[in-house]
Amino acid sequence: MAEVIKSADEFETKVLKATGPVLVDFFATWCGPCRMVAPVIDEIAAEKAGEVSVYKVDIDQSPDLAFKYQVSSVPTLIVFENGQVKNERLGAQPKQNILAML
Repeated sequence: MAEVIKSADEFETKVLKATGPVLVDFFATWCGPCRMVAPVIDEIAAEKAGEVSVYKVDIDQSPDLAFKYQVSSVPTLIVFENGQVKNERLGAQPKQNILAML
């Protein structure tokens, strides 16, 4: 299951300073498409454990992170590598599209 990041400091430590690829799901609890993609994100987290780190950021709890990464709609999926944005997709995506981002 993907862990929810609750602060900018935690984001920096777990995402920006990570050594491998990191998938971040920017979501909101009130978002229907976010709820639809959540089980897929959790599947990927389980299947890719050890290869890819997977985290979630609630845009209502961390609006500063949403602003910093220009998240204007949810879900927004961003892959980070070496602290940089490598790939980004907006909206609920099928599993194969998310895997292709990695």
